[in-house]
Amino acid sequence: MIKTKRIKYIQDYISKNQSASLDELVKKFDVSKNTIRRDVQEIVDEGNFKKVYGGVAVKAKPLESFQDRQVKNKSVKNKIGELAATYIADGDILFIDSGTTTLELFEYIKEKKLTILTNNIEFIVNSIPYPNLNVISTGGILERETNSFINYQNIDLLQTYNVNKAFMASTGVSFSNGVTNSSPHETKLKQIIIEKASKNFLLIDHSKFDHYGLMTYCKLKDIHCIITDLNPTEEYQSYAKENGIRIDTLNE
Repeated sequence: MIKTKRIKYIQDYISKNQSASLDELVKKFDVSKNTIRRDVQEIVDEGNFKKVYGGVAVKAKPLESFQDRQVKNKSVKNKIGELAATYIADGDILFIDSGTTTLELFEYIKEKKLTILTNNIEFIVNSIPYPNLNVISTGGILERETNSFINYQNIDLLQTYNVNKAFMASTGVSFSNGVTNSSPHETKLKQIIIEKASKNFLLIDHSKFDHYGLMTYCKLKDIHCIITDLNPTEEYQSYAKENGIRIDTLNE
């Protein structure tokens, strides 16, 4: 196997498993330990992985503050929110995730008659003047990094809500790691919502493809519709077609 292809396979393997020992990689790719050491060093030098005792692991990207993320790509996020709102109708029971892109939905659905379950604090506050929005908070502890509530004690209560559309955010999406986020405190909530909702919408800009955060909360095939600004690669488009995932973009 040529070196560039082997390194790509090694990266995918480590990403999928989050970490791998040198001995494990030697056995998996049938090369010498010296070769694996050189490959690992090259992978680590690229910046997405780190050396650990006896092996190598994924280097998780730190989560930016909510305020910093809110102003980044603001115009694109707003347009994604506007497009996502076209999938929402009076009477829907929604889950709105804590991301800055999902927050942009608010301006385009505030006049509709909706029931909204959310842990997004800004969405809750913005909804106060609108009696047509029946808002149910997940409650719990304030998570300042994401401006959201996390609830450890009553997380199973979410199982009782019948959500027909969930609008989710993500720090990164990849084939190896699925749909990810950087806050471990929110992962269980997201997993329950994905399982409960009739349709799951993922709101991300094009920069989130082929990136990943600390935790995986669902597989890519668990998403029914990806709403983004630009078409992803042919590989993602083929995967979406094979798995019945709609990709809706701003440039269509």
